[in-house]
Amino acid sequence: MRIGLFIPCYVDVVYPQVGVATYKLLKHLGYEVDYPLNQTCCGQPMANAGFEQQAVSLAEKFEEKFKDFDYVVAPSVSCTAFVKLNYPRLLEGKHECLTSGKIMDVVEFLHDVAKVSTRLGKFPHKVSLHNSCHGVRELGLSSPSEEHIGKFNKIKDLLALVEGIEVVEPERPDECCGFGGMFSVEETAVSTQMGKDKVERHIQTGAEYVTGPDCSCLMHMAGVARKQGFGIEFKHVVEILAAGL
Repeated sequence: MRIGLFIPCYVDVVYPQVGVATYKLLKHLGYEVDYPLNQTCCGQPMANAGFEQQAVSLAEKFEEKFKDFDYVVAPSVSCTAFVKLNYPRLLEGKHECLTSGKIMDVVEFLHDVAKVSTRLGKFPHKVSLHNSCHGVRELGLSSPSEEHIGKFNKIKDLLALVEGIEVVEPERPDECCGFGGMFSVEETAVSTQMGKDKVERHIQTGAEYVTGPDCSCLMHMAGVARKQGFGIEFKHVVEILAAGL
């Protein structure tokens, strides 16, 4: 099984350690992992801003880079969801779309394909779990609170394999943190207040860290926490899963 590692642009620039941890963990589990050079943005920022046509050439390049892999794995639920759900429409009649059915968030891949059940890393800390909107409602990483279905959480299942960790969830566990891509730029005051409310709920759990599957949400909340002087740290879930391996 060949895995193409997709590291979204903001992860590459701001959180390169998350890309390294993803590669490290997949290799630890015995997978053949390749990182195609000269990969670029998936096109999500352009589409979110209302300029979908500018995303088409990026989608075509993405297809060329990743079409031959068995799976494309990324440590970003929003970018993964964008490729999975929007590429078939963006590329219709222009380019064969193969990656939409192959791309998976790293949590989704580890839980559903790798079916990891053995002990992973070591992280002796109390951690509050952030359920990102794209992960909950587009990739099915956990059960949405608004739907009357049995509760599940794939992120929590994986974190249970980490030695020494205590996982908690805040009140309103799947409520948006306020980032929302362009929303945080166009509605700054509302976005900031949503972020402040969310971080305060994480703090109320008594956790030392907040973790989740999307760096964009963690980045937003970390920025709010720094500005407010809140003493809580943020780590992507894959950093915790790979800790100490």
